[in-house]
Amino acid sequence: MVNSTNMQGVESMLSQIRQYQDQAAQGVKLQANDLSVNALSGQNGFANTIKGALQDVNSMQQTSKANRTAYEQGEGIPLTEVVMSMQKSSLAFEATLQIRNKVLKAYEDVMNMPV
Repeated sequence: MVNSTNMQGVESMLSQIRQYQDQAAQGVKLQANDLSVNALSGQNGFANTIKGALQDVNSMQQTSKANRTAYEQGEGIPLTEVVMSMQKSSLAFEATLQIRNKVLKAYEDVMNMPV
C-alpha cells in the first residue's frame, strides 16, 4: 500500500535526479571571477569541496545502514523509506565513483601530454 506522501517523496526524488542528470550533461559552468574569489578566500577550495562531498556520501551510507538495521529489528520504519535511503546512498556512491574515475583519467591525460 502506497500513500500519497510516499508518492510525493518519490516524485520529488525523481525530479531531483533528473535535475542532476541535466546538470551533469551540461557541465557546471562557473564564472572565472567566482573561482578567483573562492581561491582567494580559501573557504571553498577544491579540497574542501571534495571533503564535504565525501562526508555527505558517508552520511547517506550511515543513514541507510541505520534504517536497514532498524527495519530488520522490527522498529516502525516503513520498507519504502529503507529502500529509498539505500537507493540514495547507492546513487551517491556511484556518482562519487564516476567523478573519481573522471578525475583520474584527466590526471593521466595531463601526465601523458608531450612537453
